[in-house]
Amino acid sequence: MKKLISLTVSAAILLAPFAYTLNVPALNLKVDAVSAASEEADAPAAKPTAKPAATAKPVATPKATAKPVATPKATVKPVATPKATAAPAATTKPATTPKATAAPAATVVPAATVKPVPTTLPVTVKENVYQDGVYVAYGDAYSKGTEGAKIEIKDGKITSIDLLRTSPKLIDRDARNNYSALWQAYGLMKNKLIGKTRDGAAVVDAVSGATRSSNGWKLSVDRAFERALTVKDTDAVYFDGVHMGIDPTGKYAVFATYESNKLTDVKVYPLNNAGDFVDEKAYTAEQSAAVAAITPALLAKGTAAQPVAGLEADFKAATNAFWDAEQNAKINNTSAYVDGFYSSYGTARSVGVERADIVIRNGKLVDVKLFRLGNNLIDRGATAYAEVVKANAPMTAKLLANGSYFANYDEKVDGISGATESSHGWNQAVERAFEKALKVPGEVKYFDGKFAGVDNQSKVLLLVDVASDAVTNIKLSLFGADGKLIADDKLSAEQKSLVGTLTSGLLEKGVQMSDITGQEELSAAAKAALTDALTNASKVQGTYKDGTFIAFGDAYDKGTNRADVTLRNGKIVNVALYRVGMNLVDRGKAAYPEVVKAIPQLTSSFLAAGTREAVQDVDAVSGATSSSVALKTAVDRAYGKAEIVEANKAAYFDGIFIGVSADKLVNVMTYVEHGVPVKMLVYYLDKNGSTRTLNQLTDAELAVKSEIESTSTGYSLHKYGYRAAAFGNNDAEKEVSAKVVEAIKSALESAGK
Repeated sequence: MKKLISLTVSAAILLAPFAYTLNVPALNLKVDAVSAASEEADAPAAKPTAKPAATAKPVATPKATAKPVATPKATVKPVATPKATAAPAATTKPATTPKATAAPAATVVPAATVKPVPTTLPVTVKENVYQDGVYVAYGDAYSKGTEGAKIEIKDGKITSIDLLRTSPKLIDRDARNNYSALWQAYGLMKNKLIGKTRDGAAVVDAVSGATRSSNGWKLSVDRAFERALTVKDTDAVYFDGVHMGIDPTGKYAVFATYESNKLTDVKVYPLNNAGDFVDEKAYTAEQSAAVAAITPALLAKGTAAQPVAGLEADFKAATNAFWDAEQNAKINNTSAYVDGFYSSYGTARSVGVERADIVIRNGKLVDVKLFRLGNNLIDRGATAYAEVVKANAPMTAKLLANGSYFANYDEKVDGISGATESSHGWNQAVERAFEKALKVPGEVKYFDGKFAGVDNQSKVLLLVDVASDAVTNIKLSLFGADGKLIADDKLSAEQKSLVGTLTSGLLEKGVQMSDITGQEELSAAAKAALTDALTNASKVQGTYKDGTFIAFGDAYDKGTNRADVTLRNGKIVNVALYRVGMNLVDRGKAAYPEVVKAIPQLTSSFLAAGTREAVQDVDAVSGATSSSVALKTAVDRAYGKAEIVEANKAAYFDGIFIGVSADKLVNVMTYVEHGVPVKMLVYYLDKNGSTRTLNQLTDAELAVKSEIESTSTGYSLHKYGYRAAAFGNNDAEKEVSAKVVEAIKSALESAGK
């Protein structure tokens, strides 16, 4: 009989020894620790409120944010109490009684011969004012969004912090999409706040040029501490201030103002397709009428507001937005889920699987992206079945309108006609992503079901059945040289024997299976595929987003190097390397011969390395050292773009980046230092992408080049490094500068994190 493989959170211990021999790193299933409750409101540098005395007895409730890490282990029995190794997000165990402060010596007698010390001195037990964990809160909401902070609290101090600056849709923006004064303020404020107590955080100085956001961050931190109080003021229900909420469909934003636990004002704002506020002057007659009807109804009745005939859909969206604002305002937010980004899979088949990437806030789905993966577990995009491609948008809309997955899913009712199987898979993936976000996870560490796993070089596909944390069956298939699966009836006798041996070995020993003599490479691929399948089945969110990320190495006056890196579970599963010219067009075989020769070698080496760290250890190819280094840098930057929680939040990567105008006749080289564009050089190109010499340039081209390059200081934000606009003293200069601005924006996009 086939032995069951027990899956446990100790898999990293087993998998680590194979990290080099298999090119399969030990699983990194660190929890993306994010707050159990998003929230916004304001009051600059608010003083702490409702702090209990140091001796207040803590409530015996589970820690709200400590979440144990679960890493799969193919062959040993589950460990009863896994150790949490990631930043906590939720825990399954109630908080233990805080440690007492050092008791007087009187209570300890080290030996019988020691004379006892009088024990009349009182023993003072210092109890925790704040529960350890990770919390999110927001500052005052205004027309551009709001500031927020995700902090980890331990022993009353901030041990880690992620500063947020949201869009009006209340999703954290990339740093570069906020105003330039914030680009360096993120790091400066983080350094000021880290290690601080609540009182210490309240008095740190604001960053010059970003006072409003600095105060918003400080208020966010204060409110996060308030949510972490072990004993809360039962009379305080809402934070005073202006709180923002958004309906999941992104139709309306609502600002709700609370003062002394009372709702005192409501403002309703329509949103455009980009998730920004519609200017009141641009309201349509229908929008004006809807806002006029909805606003007083929400102020009077809140979520109980009754719709006006003909405005049912608008009322529903606005009421959902008000509910979101109300949850953000609550001091004691009772959502069952930890806010943040999560990704999961539906049921796997031999033809592929569905994946969903979602964002949760206050237990509601506020953003979702749906993918259809092929049997190599790489997104098929527009090449998927036509009906599946067509079903993506309506299924996305259904899920957002529902604000969650469909709890009682019926393909006939909830599915998209013509793509019922994929609709079911997407709904299941969203449901599993929600389960990953539970504040208090269950005992089971893996989802039950069928999960696919593929080694990162697409040699082996496994369909793995998991039930009650054990592998119950494995179906192994081989990929042919053409990248397609070999049908079972097309396997040679030798291949059938090999498949049987690998399957029984994986069922018997998991990743500890002995390599088949003469088939070491395929044996390693099979074990890597099992690791991949178990990671896909895990209920713990990883460190990186799956998908393809494009990044560049440092540029010079002949062009740059580009890497398109596809990641799954933090592993490189596909990589395409390019040497591009000054016009950003792939030079292909026209590149230097040494580079042309090096690219396939590096491609193979990067795939074999498989991880961010291992790629940096790949040896440079002789004769193409500079390009080798640049391509390794590009891969590292691609990983930087894939981070779910940015290790170092910045607007741009440091380095040298080029961009081109739409017609590819203008190139701008931008130098970035400390996350800020500080210097720019302008090149004009011919139709072949070669740089034109100065004596070939027109007066207008020279004038624009001089303006851009003469305003470079080399140490502070370049004049045209933020919201560049066309300029010039005449029409010719304005025409040229418009193209230069296109190239600047292109360069900054290449540099963007």
